[in-house]
Amino acid sequence: MRNPPVRRNRSYLSRLACLTASVALLATGAAVPATGAAAALREVMFVGNNWEGTADVIQSRGSFARIGRVNIIPDKDQRLTEIYLNPIKLAFFLGIRNGPGEGHDQFVDDMYTTPDGGSVVASRPSFADVVSINLTTGRINWRFPVSGFRSDHMAVSPDGRRVAVSASTSNTVHVLDIVTGQQLGSFATGDKPHENVFTDGGRYLWNMSIGNVDTDLDDPGWDFTKGDRHITVVDTATFQQVKVIDMRQRLDAFGRSDLSDAVRPVAFTPDESKLYFQVSFFNGFVEYDVATDKITRIKELPKNPATSDDRKTFVNDSRHHGLSMNPAGTKLCVAGTMDDYATVVDRASLQQGTLVPAVKPYWATVSGDGKACVISEAGADQVTAIDFATGQKLVSVPVGDHPQRVRIGHVPDGWTGPTGS
Repeated sequence: MRNPPVRRNRSYLSRLACLTASVALLATGAAVPATGAAAALREVMFVGNNWEGTADVIQSRGSFARIGRVNIIPDKDQRLTEIYLNPIKLAFFLGIRNGPGEGHDQFVDDMYTTPDGGSVVASRPSFADVVSINLTTGRINWRFPVSGFRSDHMAVSPDGRRVAVSASTSNTVHVLDIVTGQQLGSFATGDKPHENVFTDGGRYLWNMSIGNVDTDLDDPGWDFTKGDRHITVVDTATFQQVKVIDMRQRLDAFGRSDLSDAVRPVAFTPDESKLYFQVSFFNGFVEYDVATDKITRIKELPKNPATSDDRKTFVNDSRHHGLSMNPAGTKLCVAGTMDDYATVVDRASLQQGTLVPAVKPYWATVSGDGKACVISEAGADQVTAIDFATGQKLVSVPVGDHPQRVRIGHVPDGWTGPTGS
């Protein structure tokens, strides 16, 4: 099949603040300004504290100081009662705790704000759902149970109105109206759908499946047990499959049959002509040319001598997990999860910069001004900003228990946290 057309991808974040908020405000229960004008918004970052069930809201640039905190599981008692009364749900709940949760419940994975900045929408793996939480009251606006027994990574369309969520045990991606929570469509994926990315102004949606990451059959000889792993590209108007990309074939053609084809975090160039991605067990990343449908370069990054090469010790099969690109498309920021560092890599030369020490860095994103890479240090309960220009650490800010996903969002100007629950 022909590759999806390549167009320049413009971030939805630059347009959120100018969207009219009245309809969304009504849906979240907040008051609509009498003049009908959109409320003033402030750009922030949401940090999901997975094991704690909270999201810290921090400044999106500068000091990255904390502004407020949101409880993502205000209905915890109700959800736990439902789970403990259902043997099948309980089995999966405990499986998540003892598998990908590393002995902990996974209460918040991914999160995005609504266009009006009035609510945050979050996926909750252990509760197998997506919820919208009113940022004024702290109450749940709507809840969408995903198919199967675990929710995972999400993505928001460039216009900010649709949110896609991976249902990892049913091999499905649901696409929801971000304001109402109503399902707009869904599509089938490979085994264990993970990362989602909208491209071409929202015309296409890419999903990366990672296969089974919760077994100890990690030796390359047992790779066939990991399941069907591929990229699924769909048309967001019809949710029909446009293309399937099996990186196994591309990796083999490049001479790297030793690498896993489980695609983890990804980053597109600004013009979407190239895709950079991490794979299971590998300390580095891969460059893929979209137009030619070929892998063009692979970058191996340094190993930490203190890190065991025993694959069974890697968290959910990911030696490195976290990848972002500066707005100019000239620098990549890599989170070396098991190797306890992050580094900025020059995209043209693939030369890495300083290895910035970090404890279990689990995600990498870009600051609001585009000048810094922001990583979550899941093992140190903090986020750290690294300067794209110099590759040096700028600041670390304490957050909650086991931070993972970090996303740019918006809140009402002057907001410091929900006033009630």
